[in-house]
Amino acid sequence: MKTPYKNIYAVLKLNRFIVLAVVICSVFSCTFSLWMAFSTNQKALNSAFAINTDGSIIPLKLVTQKENFRVEALAHLDLFHNYFYNIDASNYERNLEKALWLGNSSVDNLYRQKKAEGVYNRLLQYSLVQKVLSIDTQIEEQNGTYLFKTVTVFEINRGSIIDT
Repeated sequence: MKTPYKNIYAVLKLNRFIVLAVVICSVFSCTFSLWMAFSTNQKALNSAFAINTDGSIIPLKLVTQKENFRVEALAHLDLFHNYFYNIDASNYERNLEKALWLGNSSVDNLYRQKKAEGVYNRLLQYSLVQKVLSIDTQIEEQNGTYLFKTVTVFEINRGSIIDT
């Protein structure tokens, strides 16, 4: 028995319909997946999470950089002054390296000036110990730039003699 041939135009019409349906579904699927990836990315950028000790997830609030700038700047300056002035013969190289990393070129110039004056050689030679007693910093904002003034009080322990 012979199978009767179908009309070629009807077969091509059915084929065109199937191809168009598959293309439209794939375009819709790709668009939906791109939209989901973009929205998930935006949500992830605007929030952060931490894991508690019992394994639960804690959402963290994202704050703008300017909100905590004063606190961060004060902590940065406090850390710098502790590293730069709280030194003795055993830790001065490590502390000065950290202080120079925290500062800019003006700090490097101050370090070179103190080194040229022999401050660090005297520190080693006489086993001096510098301890920071207090750090008082004021920060002012002027036209988008921040200016600071710091008064650091430290003592130099020379064995039985202590200078402030």
